[in-house]
Amino acid sequence: MKKKIFKIIYGTIAATFCALLFNCGTKSASLAISEDEKNAFTQVERDTISISSEETEYEIIIIEPGFNIWLASIAKPEGYYSQNFMENRNQIMVLEWNQRVLQPARYNPNLYEMQIDYSRQIDYGYEVNYKLYNYFIYFQRKYNQRLGPFIPRI
Repeated sequence: MKKKIFKIIYGTIAATFCALLFNCGTKSASLAISEDEKNAFTQVERDTISISSEETEYEIIIIEPGFNIWLASIAKPEGYYSQNFMENRNQIMVLEWNQRVLQPARYNPNLYEMQIDYSRQIDYGYEVNYKLYNYFIYFQRKYNQRLGPFIPRI
């Protein structure tokens, strides 16, 4: 009986170790940062991006060095993702972002300064969702953060 239990435990540990080993290898490959992306991350001049929609009264202003260059040269082009896909991802990442803003002792308050007011009931349009989604990808990759269960890849 002890041998059977030992085999089950040993098998479970071996399977867990293999799964962790596989996941670690996959994660690092998908987060590889190119030289062009590193150059965008090291920009020191402030970029200001205004994200707004003519149909709505909402606007997001992002002041982040390198984001404009990254958006134009590294990010997937407009039309690559559906609006529904980006809305779903934005909802998850905004929720996590806002939770981090409320915990300045746990998360760097210089990274998470202000809450984002984003509602699933409002149609912000494609452009707003596209730029917000890509900002979250940029932010996660530049500052090595994770705003949800998804790997921030391009």
